Amino acid sequence: MAVGACARPVSRYSLEPVSNSVTSGIRVLVKSEYRSDRSAPSSGRYLFTYTVRISNEGEKTAKLVSRHWIITDARGEREEVAGEGVVGQQPLLKAGDSFEYTSFCILKTPHGSMRGTYQMVRDDGIAFDAKIAPFSLVVPGALN
Repeated sequence: MAVGACARPVSRYSLEPVSNSVTSGIRVLVKSEYRSDRSAPSSGRYLFTYTVRISNEGEKTAKLVSRHWIITDARGEREEVAGEGVVGQQPLLKAGDSFEYTSFCILKTPHGSMRGTYQMVRDDGIAFDAKIAPFSLVVPGALN
């Protein structure tokens, strides 16, 4: 499995989430998409993009300092990805702010799932994990 990323500014369109969770005022919405144009099923390469919107619905500023992803394919093979920030950034989210980015994951199977946490720190030094609820990565028609 491989993971990569590209940054983009927060868009004005409405994200239709496949994953939606709120932890301590931080909402994490995720939408995933299979990319047939960047996949090679005959070689066991299935590329999925996922767009994440992180919104501070609380009253206190919070900074995203690191991430921890758990990626599982259809065979049950699991990969954990952890590191500082997201897409090379550690966004500071004031009350009402949002940050959005798109990244990708490559699986060896036509379906799998992702879940994880963002490690956040508030201005008062209080740290917490904002949950990223599980979401599916599925090639259309793969589960029918």
